[in-house]
Amino acid sequence: MVRNENQAGNSTNSDRTPVVGGPLAYSADGRLEFDGIPVAQLARDYGTPLFVYSAGHIAERLAEFRAGVGGRKHLICYAVKANSNLSLLRLMNAAGVGADIVSGGELFRARKAGIPADRIVFAGVGKSAAEIDEALSADIHMFSVESEAELREISRIAAETKREARISIRVNPDVDAATHPYISTGLKENKFGVPHEEVLALYDLARELPGTEARGIGFHIGSQLLGLDGYRDAAARVRSLLVELRGRGFAIDHLDVGGGLGIQYDDEQPPGMAEYARTMFEAFPEADFPDLTLVFEPGRSIAGNAGVLLTRVLYGKGNAAKHFDIIDAAMNDLIRPALYSAYHQAWPERSERLSETREADLVGPICESGDFLVRGRRLPVLEQGDLVALASAGAYGFVMSSNYNSRPRAAEVLVEAGPDGGQASARVIRRRETYDDLIRGED
Repeated sequence: MVRNENQAGNSTNSDRTPVVGGPLAYSADGRLEFDGIPVAQLARDYGTPLFVYSAGHIAERLAEFRAGVGGRKHLICYAVKANSNLSLLRLMNAAGVGADIVSGGELFRARKAGIPADRIVFAGVGKSAAEIDEALSADIHMFSVESEAELREISRIAAETKREARISIRVNPDVDAATHPYISTGLKENKFGVPHEEVLALYDLARELPGTEARGIGFHIGSQLLGLDGYRDAAARVRSLLVELRGRGFAIDHLDVGGGLGIQYDDEQPPGMAEYARTMFEAFPEADFPDLTLVFEPGRSIAGNAGVLLTRVLYGKGNAAKHFDIIDAAMNDLIRPALYSAYHQAWPERSERLSETREADLVGPICESGDFLVRGRRLPVLEQGDLVALASAGAYGFVMSSNYNSRPRAAEVLVEAGPDGGQASARVIRRRETYDDLIRGED
């Protein structure tokens, strides 16, 4: 049974090193640093709540991924939905990475960041006519088609505008990815993809329809996956379809194997990115598929542990049943705990706080009982004014934030190494919203 999105255990922060595969570490004098910059300095310079990201960590994750790819044909399309900040997308573009998009807005962001259209794949079950037209105008690499109705709509718009859409049909392989039900995408009860038994007929239809060219096939079975068996099972099912399609004369030369590889939030031990890449290529050996390009769509596995959310303790309060540390970050800043019961490690800025713990909740100022960032865990005994870093907030953090309770959204900061790997520096990549921003566009 899945306990929560992260498969978290019940371990406490105080019994292990404060590193979750990301940039957080304590200095020799016991002060928490992010890529060598004291988090107290970041909070002082930019305020809290504050999202902070590491360019170096992102580069390391991409390098690890490519180590598993080797010399095989591939296209890495970063899942924009994980974190869509333009500066992060520019990092992806500079590294030769494309974009996996699920909306017209994400297409706009990817193009603004300079990502070439021929490195963009458009997924998602509900592409509107306007979004399809925008993607056709940009001449994106491929549409990932998720239903017959969508295929017909793409064909209609392409034919009417005298353009051609390269398509890949997303197969729902009915594979249990063993993850939180809200982020499982490869089972029959999920809304995503085309049932395995209907795929061949849909390709036959695509061959008849004007304005479409079937070039790919793909699957995506879920997110925060902590093992490779689900990938292997899905690959085996899709491989048989690929062989059948080629036998029927379809020039399928792209295989989209999705993304969804998990990261460490608590005590998980997900497979390495290189191992994941090698596993996918082993399922489609070069001897059998020499002309096949594999398309990968990593998101969380690239950005998740590259970021933290810094927050400050406003007050402490307690009753006979529980202690609460009230912080200036809230569910509008980081909704994952309330939405998925997700686990984020919480590290005090001063390591001396780790010596004494108590069961407590970290809660925000929002008028909802569901406004918690940490609930029912043993946490350091914190004092008013203390800084706390919530780890693993680089993916599905700011991008899912809102203005609920008319709260301005947090600032985002990127930390980058200096020339020749010198002293790291930070810069604002999204300014903190103001009250005027809250009402912009209203009449």
